[in-house]
Amino acid sequence: MIRILVVDDQQLVRMGLRMLFEQAPDIEIQGEADNGAEAVRLAERLTPDVVLMDLRMPGMDGITATRRILAARPATRVVALTTFDDDDHLYPVLAAGACGFLVKDTPPAELLAAVRRAAGGEAPFSPDILNRLVAQALHARSSSDSPTDLPVPAITPREREVLGLLGVGLSNKEIADRLHLGVTTVKTHVASLMAKTGRDNRIRLAVLAVLTGITPD
Repeated sequence: MIRILVVDDQQLVRMGLRMLFEQAPDIEIQGEADNGAEAVRLAERLTPDVVLMDLRMPGMDGITATRRILAARPATRVVALTTFDDDDHLYPVLAAGACGFLVKDTPPAELLAAVRRAAGGEAPFSPDILNRLVAQALHARSSSDSPTDLPVPAITPREREVLGLLGVGLSNKEIADRLHLGVTTVKTHVASLMAKTGRDNRIRLAVLAVLTGITPD
């Protein structure tokens, strides 16, 4: 059973998420919070597997709450819930340790799948959010006088294939099926890519893939 904590300052959003997750036999809502401070308290008491975290909330925002939850319980998986105009919060919450990003109008089936992927150690994200992260990275590069470190030549041909598929948002299972590999082997390649490139999660790897033009064959 996947235990989740829903954090959003809008009651209607929380109600909609509860109705959705109550229909899933493998997901249990342990609690709800309408602000970051309450999210931190509930996460400590309930120890959820996954936290769905709104970013814009009165008082303590979702970024600070994410950082504090993960400082106390690093194994917790925090998935940020964003809106179409929330670009300013994307990189800060990624730096705070969020493992994934979803827009609030994500279709129900995709949201359920994303929670399962997050609980399984992956990094679910909406494709348009990846595009926005890439746009921010490109802007940062163009505004900087220092060279950008992209150690892609150090990776193997197979790792390059995996990186390209990460860049279009495929899960470990989807990558394994595409490349005719075992899921464990894919996980090993992803871990190796993180170590070689200095990117500490799948979203940063996906951004790297897009920035360097590495795409699936």
